[in-house]
Amino acid sequence: MSNQQKSEVKVRRFSKAFVWAHAVNAISFFALYITALPMYTEFFNWLYPVLGGPANARLLHRIFAVVFCTPTFIWVIFDFKGFKLWMKELITWKKRDIQFFSEFVKELFGLNFKHVRQTFFNAGEKINSLIQIFTAILIIGSGIPMWFHEYFPRAVVQWGYFLHNVGFGLSIAVIVGHIYLSVVHKNSRPGYSGVVTGKVPAWWAKDHYTEWYEEEVKKGNFPNLDDPKHKKNKGA
Repeated sequence: MSNQQKSEVKVRRFSKAFVWAHAVNAISFFALYITALPMYTEFFNWLYPVLGGPANARLLHRIFAVVFCTPTFIWVIFDFKGFKLWMKELITWKKRDIQFFSEFVKELFGLNFKHVRQTFFNAGEKINSLIQIFTAILIIGSGIPMWFHEYFPRAVVQWGYFLHNVGFGLSIAVIVGHIYLSVVHKNSRPGYSGVVTGKVPAWWAKDHYTEWYEEEVKKGNFPNLDDPKHKKNKGA
């Protein structure tokens, strides 16, 4: 297989359910962020006319808060196998995951690095997922007493506001890093298509998730890029 043929071959990394869940999560999160800005500081009061006024901004914030809770259910209902794999990966840590970070730092700063064999999710993605789970629980958990404040003690509501801000602050930091590494960074950019179409370049998947890719090759799901006789992509 020529280099050009290899570059054109794509394999399925994520299910359609994951793609939809990821899109809903991203859209609802940024909608929550935008609708919350004028409520957080007067500096963003100019957003109120855009959002239809203070009352409508609060209404939109609550609507998107409900939407923000749905991605996990979408994934579980329509791709439980993929969800189980994700959960299994999050609690499975090996020596190679620790080694991943030393090479990742080199890659991040454009230095010479070597790919550490990884499974479906690499160590960085595991950390990202764990932090996002934590911040989502913090945001949703603190948002409940804020929304239904009449049913909670005043102290609980006040702590809710504080933890809500902490949760959003942490999640923004994580998401900025996530966007940079998945969209901006040149070595990770080819994999961005995975969250849009579910498919990624085969050569990129093989380099970044070698163990998972080789397992799929053995199952006959992915093409063996090292086999010169292989002319057709079974996984596309």
